[in-house]
Order: sequence, then C-alpha cells, then structure tokens
Amino acid sequence: MTDSDKPINFIQQIITDDLASGKTSKVVTRFPPEPNGYLHIGHAKSICVNFGLAENFSGGCNLRFDDTNPEKESDEFVQAIIEDVQWLGFKWHGDIRYASDYFDQFYQWACDLIDQDKAYVCELNAEQMREYRGTLTEVGKDSPYRARPATESRALLEQMKAGEIAEGTMTLRAKIDMASPNINMRDPVLYRIKRIAHHRTGNKWNIYPAYDFAHGQEDAIEGVTHSICTLEFAANRPLYNWFIDNLDVPSTPSQYEFGRLNLNYSITSKRKLKQLVDEAHVDAWDDPRMPTISGLRRRGVSPAAIRNFCDSLAVAKTDGVVDMAQFEHFIRDDLNNNARRAMCVLKPLLVTFTNYDQSELFTASSHPQRDDLGSRELPFDRQIYIDQSDFSEDTSLSRKKFKRLVLGEYVRLRGAYIIRADEVIRDNDGEIQEIRASVVENTVGADAPEGVRPRGVIHWVSALNSLDCTVNLYDRLFNQPLPDSAEGSFTDHINPDSLKVLEGCKAELSLANVESTERYQFEREGYFCRDSEAETLVFNCTIGLRDNWKA
Repeated sequence: MTDSDKPINFIQQIITDDLASGKTSKVVTRFPPEPNGYLHIGHAKSICVNFGLAENFSGGCNLRFDDTNPEKESDEFVQAIIEDVQWLGFKWHGDIRYASDYFDQFYQWACDLIDQDKAYVCELNAEQMREYRGTLTEVGKDSPYRARPATESRALLEQMKAGEIAEGTMTLRAKIDMASPNINMRDPVLYRIKRIAHHRTGNKWNIYPAYDFAHGQEDAIEGVTHSICTLEFAANRPLYNWFIDNLDVPSTPSQYEFGRLNLNYSITSKRKLKQLVDEAHVDAWDDPRMPTISGLRRRGVSPAAIRNFCDSLAVAKTDGVVDMAQFEHFIRDDLNNNARRAMCVLKPLLVTFTNYDQSELFTASSHPQRDDLGSRELPFDRQIYIDQSDFSEDTSLSRKKFKRLVLGEYVRLRGAYIIRADEVIRDNDGEIQEIRASVVENTVGADAPEGVRPRGVIHWVSALNSLDCTVNLYDRLFNQPLPDSAEGSFTDHINPDSLKVLEGCKAELSLANVESTERYQFEREGYFCRDSEAETLVFNCTIGLRDNWKA
C-alpha cells in the first residue's frame, strides 16, 4: 500500500477541510517538549505525527521548548531533545523556539487580564486553593481575594515580579468560573513565584507562567494552525480557547487531541523514568534498557525502525496499549534487512584440531541478500573457539533436538570446514577445558563426503586471531505487562534479568574498529551494536533473533 492509498486519520481530514475552506492557507504544527527529562518512545509518536503532518501538507513544524518551570529543567535536557529529533531524521521550521523567548509578552498579557478584571492576585496557599477548588462532584467557591481591585492586583504582581514577595504566598489567577464542571476552568493559576534561576534567562524573573497560560499563547505567537497533543490535554482545551478568546493574540490556533502511545512492559512517564535513574535502577537516561530515544539509540535500534513503528500506529481519539512485540517486529525487520553479519562467541570453548596445522583466510559475505555491504575475511587456524552451548557429550541426543557438535559426530563451521569432535580434555575440577577435533578436508564450500553427516552449522572464531570483548545481554526492563497497574510500586516489577554482562567473549577481527552507529547480526545469537559509552570493546544486544516472550 502506498502513502496515497492509506486511509487518512481524523486530524488529516480536519486539515484537509481547513485548507479547502480557506480557514488555513499554510499548515504550521509544533513539537513542544518540556525540557525536564529525556524523550521516550511515546514522544516519538508525537514527533512523527506533528512533523509528518507538516511534511504531508507542505507546511512547517516548529521545535519549541516549553521551559516555564526552571525547577525541573536544564540545558542538558534541551540538548538531548535536539539530538533525538535530529537523529530521528526530522528538520524543524526556522530557529528553535522557547517559551522563555516570550516571557515579556506573557507578562504584558497577564497585566491586560487584570485590567479587564479577568485576573487577580490570590493569597490562598496551595492547600487552601485545593480546598476552595472543589471536586468533580462539588463546585468550588470563590477565593476571598477574587474581588480584589485591579489596581491592587497590578501592584502586587509587580512586587511578585520584583522578588519582594515570598515564594508560595501569592499567585496570579484567571477569573473564570468556580462552578464550572471542568475543574481546569475554576480560576486557574497564571503565575507563581519561583525564586529559581532559569537555564536561559538567569535571574531575570522571580515569577514564571503556568504551562496552561503559556502554551496556547506560544502557538498564537508562532502562527501554529493545528496544535496537536495527546488525550490527557483534552480537558485543558476549553482553557486553551479561553485565553485565545480573551487576549489580543496575533493568530487563533486550534487544539486537537489523539491517543498517546502506551507500550506494555514499559513506562512512559518522565517522572517515573527519572525515578529509575535517581534510584539507580538503571545507569542513566540513555541506559539501553530505558524506553528513551537515547537509550534505544545506544541499544542499536535505528531511526527507521522507530519511525516505521510509529507510522504503523493509528492516530485515533482513544488511548490504547501497544504490545512490545509489535515494536520488536519493526526492530527485527529493519535489522534483518540492514545489519551486517559477523561471528562472536559469547561463552568460548577451545577446539584444537589434531590433523590441521596451518592458517587460512576464508571470505564470507557481510549479508546474504546485500552484495552492496561487501564481504569480510575470516582467519582460520589450528585452534578455534566455539560456544559452550554448541557442544555436548551426550551421544543419545537426537539430531532434531540438538543440531550442534556431539562427541564422535560432525558439524559444519559457518563458512569453513566440517569438523568432528574426537576427545574431551578436562581440568582438575572435571570441567571441560578443551575439545580435540578433526578437520574433514576439502569441505569448505563443498558438500559433505559420503559417510559424513553434519548435525548442523555453528559459528566460531579463530583462537589466534580474534578480539576480546564484553557483551551486554539486555531484556525487557519489566517482567509485568503493565508495571504501573500491577500490585505495589512499578519498581517492584523490574526484571532482575534485564541485564547480563558476559566477560571474555571472542569476536571476529572485522569488528575491531566498528562505530556505534553500525549494527550487526552476530550469527545465531542476535543483533548487536558497539556501546557508544564504553572505552573498551563492548557490544550491546539490541534484540534476539526471535521473540522469547511468546506464551
């Protein structure tokens, strides 16, 4: 199915109608993250939706940081978000924008609302404000400061701005409707005092606008036509529209909501992801077990896999939970088509050939279906390593159940000879230390001779010409499909086997100088990439060759 054959979603239909009616002449969307954490897979869907809509309708998408809460924000998060958007392959329209660019204008608009008797300075503390607000079933009641004269509120706001009022003692609130069935409309806070330096404006401001007050006005300033957000903001839309209607803004954007991406066996809450980092359940925001875009990148997931997955998801008016296996399908499909092949022995077992004493170089394809990816050379010597799991002394094992090397029988080495296991050498503790074996001559790239029947094909590396490396085997971070909904804290359901570190692995020489951006299929093991943060040779497992979580 081509893009033109796909049914359009409800947002595309709205935009199509707006263009046809003349309501919109050029589509402008925006991706507006708060720089209080790293982006995760849920944000990837929003990125694909907003940038994708702009691209499909020949418009533009702004990258804007809603940096209205300096207490939780930092330039580290800003730079990480910029890198993630670029890595996913998207280009924003014009310069990067910030809510802090508009702080002076927000303040003037707040003063305008006071002058219109539509805002007032309130001295209720946070606990009192919650009490006065009411509940979903009980209307709120007016603040005792609601009737404060505009001149007095203006003077107090100036004092708040100048740093003359203690934090937590005053707020500026909109005067809307304390009996509204929508709690968001019950005199929401516009400004609060925060005596905290901002990562961009420094100590200029002692008050900061609330997200709800800033967001719609940012859209209006930037000429955003379609403000697309996730469903949790649906109840905020009447407030979004109230500000647009009651302020002299340069344009009138419209907000629309779609279902957010929730992925099972995962967490997509920045607050809880931060908890995982702060409590050292993971190493950092870019830990390869994290559902952050930086974590997925470090793990070896490609931008194409993420975008293909996000594009496969419905843009609908309902939330849902997507099975992790669906995401993993797109990861495997991308890697199967694009990852070079290589061999790495995770648990080495030495094999010594008693009838072979030379060195050869075999040539192997880097991908069975991709001639453009070239080939690599495989040194073959008197001693090789195979994986411990690829050998058994149990001669009663059926060929169907064990297609590997068995004492007294044959197996083919990938791209090399057929060999036979002849003898087991043990150490003082009785553990297998070495296999003595025989090479079957003239079997490289040739059929087995009569009377020789290999059980299967296994991978290997030369013992004399291989690389020492460490391999990190990653699994799903949680062992419950919905860790947020399971009994106890979500951290109680962290998978204890989410990371296994294997030291002393042996890799083929072609992997010596690979970049972290290159992805490999370690034959018969899974897909791997070099760890971008390690100083030594460390490979991270992106995903196994097959889904081991199937029931």
